Amino acid sequence: MGKYFGTSGIRGKVGEFLTPELALRAGRALGEYLGGGRVAVGRDTRVHGDAIASAVIAGLLSQGCEVVDVGVVCTPTLGCYVSEEGLDAGVMVTASHNPPEYNGIKFWNSDGMAFTPDQEREIEEIMDGEPEYPDWREFKGVTREEGAPEVHVERILREVEADGEGLRVVVDCANGPSSLVTPTVLREMGCEVITINAHLDGHFPGRHPEPRPEHLRELMRTVRSVDADLGIAHDGDADRVVFVTEEGEFAGYDEVLALVCRRILEEKGAGKVAVNVDASMVVDEVVRELGGEVVRTKVGDVYVAEAIKREGCVFGGEPNGTWIHPDAHMCPDGPLSAAWMVSLLAEEGRPLSELLEEVPRYPTLRENVECPDELKPKVMECVERRVRENYDEIDTVDGVRVELEDGWALIRPSGTEPVVRVTVEAESEERARELRDEFVSLVEECLRGVRG
Repeated sequence: MGKYFGTSGIRGKVGEFLTPELALRAGRALGEYLGGGRVAVGRDTRVHGDAIASAVIAGLLSQGCEVVDVGVVCTPTLGCYVSEEGLDAGVMVTASHNPPEYNGIKFWNSDGMAFTPDQEREIEEIMDGEPEYPDWREFKGVTREEGAPEVHVERILREVEADGEGLRVVVDCANGPSSLVTPTVLREMGCEVITINAHLDGHFPGRHPEPRPEHLRELMRTVRSVDADLGIAHDGDADRVVFVTEEGEFAGYDEVLALVCRRILEEKGAGKVAVNVDASMVVDEVVRELGGEVVRTKVGDVYVAEAIKREGCVFGGEPNGTWIHPDAHMCPDGPLSAAWMVSLLAEEGRPLSELLEEVPRYPTLRENVECPDELKPKVMECVERRVRENYDEIDTVDGVRVELEDGWALIRPSGTEPVVRVTVEAESEERARELRDEFVSLVEECLRGVRG
């Protein structure tokens, strides 16, 4: 992580780490980096989105950029709009799945791909440098564009052709901008769509913006009560999507990812797929069966996107529902992924629960250990040292991953929250619990040691 950028742009609590002053510097730095040009700026529904976006826009204007303000949109809507309309860059003001007191700033290239870590380092250097401003005659203005969601909808419908006629779908929009895209797409596909939490509200009154099982009880109940074929849930900016089966049960992250990888390789032939170090070993099994290859990356959509470009992957995704479909664009796209799943169900003519039964399952447990950001480096040094004393197969591409005969464990610091994440997978539930307890205790011991 850099001075300002984490694994997903600049992010933090508003008024503490993230301030309008910092946003102004970030916008100015991007404008200087680009040397002018046309830049789209969007935001999610958070109550401070206008303040942060306005500061970013002021910084861009100060460097002679022409700004296209697309208003409240999904992150993939911004990425899609930038690539479809030929803009030079995009800025999305969002904290994605984080609580309402957080916000963030994320930069996008002209092809809809997030800025790489190298690009972010260049931006940081400019942010800390002395600003230089163009001649007053080079200053441009702001234009308001309200049609970005329609551009996104049209792009998805070009990509997903299957008819969803006869499918009843419930969509939980998390009070975010997915309500501007996903219900429209699915209705255009012929689905009967029922929405919950579909009004825009940056306080997120319906539920926490992260679509975890414990936050989706209303969606699960609704799917059962209306006899729906599928439940769909997005996060606060709709770069993610997760699913609930027709039985009202949460569809496991890794099993869904493996199902998607299998289907894409069946359609496109043997090829490479990019997944992060947090993904289940079931993905490896499914991909190998079809003659494909798994490329492992650091956690973060930009690392998956980089691997897709570098390795020529046909698909890339993370278990949390962040999927990149490179045939469409390079931004993680929750509404497109939702349409893709509906298309799969329509083509198969079978329910999601039945499709998931064909995918091997291994118990996966995830737990967060609260850890202040400033202590993370020393805690991870301690974790790596302790792990190396006891295990042989270790991967440090992102955090510390321990390979075991009957599973694996991953310990890595979050780039967006003050926590260290512990993920374990094993061949049995009992063994998974043992591994979780062991490695959570290890992190807690290291944290106590660092604090003294």
